[in-house]
Amino acid sequence: MERKTVASGPACYAQLMHNFAEGCCQSPGRPQPHSGVPLSDKRERQQTIREIVAAHAVASQEELRRQLAGRGWDVTQSTLSRDLRELRLARIPDGQGRARYAFSDQTNGDYELARLERMLPELLVAVEGVQVLVVARTMKSGAQPVAEALDQLEWPDVAGTIAGDDTVLIICRSTEGRERVLRKLRTYIDR
Repeated sequence: MERKTVASGPACYAQLMHNFAEGCCQSPGRPQPHSGVPLSDKRERQQTIREIVAAHAVASQEELRRQLAGRGWDVTQSTLSRDLRELRLARIPDGQGRARYAFSDQTNGDYELARLERMLPELLVAVEGVQVLVVARTMKSGAQPVAEALDQLEWPDVAGTIAGDDTVLIICRSTEGRERVLRKLRTYIDR
C-alpha cells in the first residue's frame, strides 16, 4: 500500500481527511496488515481475542494486549475492556490462586444454576443487606463470575448486579426480595 505524504499548513487537514477516505493512510493504532489480510474491523479483532482466550490461560488484560500485539493488533486498554465486556469474558479463579479469562455467554439457566451451585461455596465469603441492596463479598477476582451467573439466572427478586474485583452489589426489587436473596446466598456460605 502506498502512503501519501501531506504538506503541513491550513490545507493539510482537508488533504489528510481525503487520504483517509481513500484508504491511502494508516491511522495510528489501527492494526497493520497481518498475513496479507488487513485486520481492520472490530469483528476480526474480537475473533482474534476469542482464539487467544480459547488457546491460552490469559491472566490479565496486559497479557492479552501483548498476545494481540503479536498478532498485529495495537489496542488501547479501553478498547480491550470494551471488547472483553462485549464478548462476555470474565476473569475466573483457576483453582490455583490465580485468575484467567473465560467465556460466560455459552450458557442457559440450568447450566448457570449448576455453575452457581459449584462456584458460590468456593467464592462467596460474606453477605449483608441494607434496604433493597445486598453486598456480597467474594474471594479475590470472584465478583465478576458471581455477578454474571446471578444476571444469567434472572432471579425475579434481583433487578441487577454491579461487580468489582471482590464485591458484588445486588440490587433487589424490594426489601422482602432482598431477604429471599440473602437466605439463598447464605446457604452457600454455610456449606
